[in-house]
Amino acid sequence: MNWDNNTRLAVSVLFVVGYLLMCGGIWLIRRRQRKQRALLATGDRQSWLVAYASQTGFAEQLAKRTVEILQTAGIKTRLAVLSDIDATNLEQTERALFIVSTYGEGAPPDNGIAFANKVMASGQPALNHLHFGMLMLGDSSYPHFCGFGRDLTTWLKARGAQPLFDNVTVNSNGDTKKSLQAWQHELSHIAGTNDAPDWEGPTYQQWILTARRELNPGSAGNPAFHIELQPPHDVTPAWEAGDLIQVLAPSDPHKPRDYSIASIPADGSLHLLVRQAKHDDGSMGVASGWLTHAASVGAIVDLRLRAHANFRLGDNSNRPLILIGNGTGLAGLRSHLKARAVSGKATRNWLVFGERQAEHDFFHQKEIMAWQTNGVLERADIVFSRDGERREYVQDRLMTRASEVRRWLDDGAAIYVCGSLQGMASGVNNALTEIVGEEALARLTMEGRYRRDVY
Repeated sequence: MNWDNNTRLAVSVLFVVGYLLMCGGIWLIRRRQRKQRALLATGDRQSWLVAYASQTGFAEQLAKRTVEILQTAGIKTRLAVLSDIDATNLEQTERALFIVSTYGEGAPPDNGIAFANKVMASGQPALNHLHFGMLMLGDSSYPHFCGFGRDLTTWLKARGAQPLFDNVTVNSNGDTKKSLQAWQHELSHIAGTNDAPDWEGPTYQQWILTARRELNPGSAGNPAFHIELQPPHDVTPAWEAGDLIQVLAPSDPHKPRDYSIASIPADGSLHLLVRQAKHDDGSMGVASGWLTHAASVGAIVDLRLRAHANFRLGDNSNRPLILIGNGTGLAGLRSHLKARAVSGKATRNWLVFGERQAEHDFFHQKEIMAWQTNGVLERADIVFSRDGERREYVQDRLMTRASEVRRWLDDGAAIYVCGSLQGMASGVNNALTEIVGEEALARLTMEGRYRRDVY
């Protein structure tokens, strides 16, 4: 390619401007984090600290409602992500409410890891002056139910902190409403009021199942389906790439199931990727079986949209993206790629996706290949574990692309992971730790450049 001097100068200027914009974005993120920590460190000792650790956004939502109730009663509060809190903040706090979820087998959510690794692991500080309340969220189907909340409680007590009341536990497999009413009851004592409104989430709406097709006929795995839903005629739904929905199956209306949204509003319908769960006796999962088999096209589906702030692009909207997932985890990644495709921004995207066999399990193949052709995808590593002589998974492919991963991160890329926690997500986390180092990965998490929607 032959460029004249003016063209070379223009290109050089564009590179410099792009680099300065990237540096400016990093500076703004770190400035906001420093400002948050400064506010915590200089906060009024008489104000209440409300700290949360949330993976899917539910604990964050409850923390914000907690603040609203206290502030309505005239009580000063400070809201903070748990990982933004250090030992000094706790030393300067006399009253705190912790709202924390547990991730997987007893682990803290991503935005609680830094606190667990640095503050809790240090054995400091002495907290005899601190009085605290704890709202723990978890899933009783896991052996270490509410494990992180229990660990945090044990650590606080060992430092001398005194509980204001017994821990309140929210079990996603139980009566969530009753548990939240117990938390509200404790808040009412703190606020000195009994007229706080009930915590009702967004109401469920009656959407219509308009399309369903199997994505992997002949697969060795369970059937997976592309599903499309239309809202009620008088509703204009709004969601962002990365968000979730909650579905109520008719046979179990008290336990909503979360699904990653696989589309954007511009598509004109809400898309899901749902794999049939099958039990040992051959029966199907309650929600997945209903959505993929029992419900007829045209059936009413009770669902509500759920913002998932931790998996939205947010400050990463202008960054390169490394999108990593497996199976129906493609859903959350697909929504981001669709959003990038319509944004008109010259942003770089790299998809690393894994499934079993190319012949049967290449979900949305034509769409992905079109994105490669038109430049939406700069890179695509599609890994089929059962097509080669040896098993290869997305974490293995990342290791073979380690130098490229480091280059993308040096260019300011953010990493988004969507799919199964067991195997894929933990394997990807281990691979990234080996590629960039534990400290660097922790820093990416703190900067919001390493985000996960895994289950």
